[in-house]
Amino acid sequence: MKKYCEFANACGKGESPDPAGYGVYAPSVKKLDGGIVFMADAGEKDALVSFGRDFGLTGGHAEDGCMVAPLTHENAAVLKKLFPYAAPTRVLSRDATCGVGDRLGIAGDGLLRVFEACDVSPVLAQQSTRELNLTGRTYADVVDAATFAVYRTGYARGWGADGDHLKKAEEIQNALDAGCTMITLDCSEHIHALSSSGSHAARISCAEWNALRARYPEELKLGEVTLHFSDETLQDARFIYGDAIAFAASICGEFFAGKSGRADFEISIDETETPTTPEQHYFVAAELYRLGVRLQTLAPRFTGEFQKGVDYRGDIGRFEQELRAHCEIARRFGYKLSIHSGSDKFSVFPLIGKYTEGRFHLKTAGTNWLEAMRIVAEKDPALYREAHALALQSFESASKYYHVTTNLANIPPLSSLTDEQLPSLFDQDDSRQLIHITYGFLLASPSLKKRLYAFWRSEREAYAEALYRHIGRHIELVTGKKLSR
Repeated sequence: MKKYCEFANACGKGESPDPAGYGVYAPSVKKLDGGIVFMADAGEKDALVSFGRDFGLTGGHAEDGCMVAPLTHENAAVLKKLFPYAAPTRVLSRDATCGVGDRLGIAGDGLLRVFEACDVSPVLAQQSTRELNLTGRTYADVVDAATFAVYRTGYARGWGADGDHLKKAEEIQNALDAGCTMITLDCSEHIHALSSSGSHAARISCAEWNALRARYPEELKLGEVTLHFSDETLQDARFIYGDAIAFAASICGEFFAGKSGRADFEISIDETETPTTPEQHYFVAAELYRLGVRLQTLAPRFTGEFQKGVDYRGDIGRFEQELRAHCEIARRFGYKLSIHSGSDKFSVFPLIGKYTEGRFHLKTAGTNWLEAMRIVAEKDPALYREAHALALQSFESASKYYHVTTNLANIPPLSSLTDEQLPSLFDQDDSRQLIHITYGFLLASPSLKKRLYAFWRSEREAYAEALYRHIGRHIELVTGKKLSR
């Protein structure tokens, strides 16, 4: 505490002490009305420090006018009041945005280095209920971790918080209560698969069918794209998405209608086995618009495979053709296209940037966790070997939560790899997916979790730089611009 008081006293006298020499994060140092607030490296954890007057920090120790307080939910609220930039805001109205889910709560510093160096705005806090359940965190934990990172780094350009892939009204309420400024509604439980029995015309009344048919011409031109709405196409679209549209409209009415300042609204129809055709995308958008639903982004299920943590798999030519159509539809209805499972889809990023004309929302998450584990493999081989072995034991259970085509037989046995070879596992799809989906099971081991977090704390600069390079590569490819750093 003494060194923090010395630093604050020197600042108060108009001196310019070197923050690093006192363990203080320089971008966090803020003078306010006769006092000073900053964040410092207190060893195993960071701490908030105030001096000169009572700023409202709680739970800490005060001495000689200096308060050293922990990074708690209550103190995150204090920071948001003192420094509005530390609170999440709505950012989806900006052209280029990127969601960067941080499952560990420690990636913020590295991620913000990326967004300081580009014109893409971050949705820094982004988690699904599934991820929260697997990591034992809450939305308050996720938003608070982002708030502390923003304050620590001095990032003041605005950031969002996403309640991702939510399926129930109570989940949405929880996310909003925690301060989320974006809600992603996952409609997958209301999307129906087509049977092989043929037409679905019998499921709709004659009057309803006539009204539906009248709303859609058999051929519709959008720019250079032509959509075709045969009777069968319309019947199938209504059968597949009719309940999802009604569900989205009900959620919009409950949480968003007439509450324009509350949160951005995204609709996800991507968690399905079959791709969303351009005609189906247009149908969903048009029916939502007709029902008064206004959204900022929509995520279709693209052709090919957007599997977790690996590059795009599929016919890139067909993807490009359909992407062009999806982008025209999004422009027609005034929202941005959202690309889910966007981690590491390097081969299609340039196409996404081209056809969205730089107006997109890209979602990544698990790749940040993979970079954290890559650092473990590089710098603590024994710890990584223990984690990898547990991942293998947990894979069958973890695969119930994620769609992957991992072949464990393709992963070399740990006994066949030298310590120096361990990082190469993260250059191979099957081993990447193994680690990608087992995070919850690794973090469920108290002993392993404690040692992993202690390691990441000691290697936080290496992790931040790894994220800068890796997520920076994502941003450079999708925007076609080099980071400015």
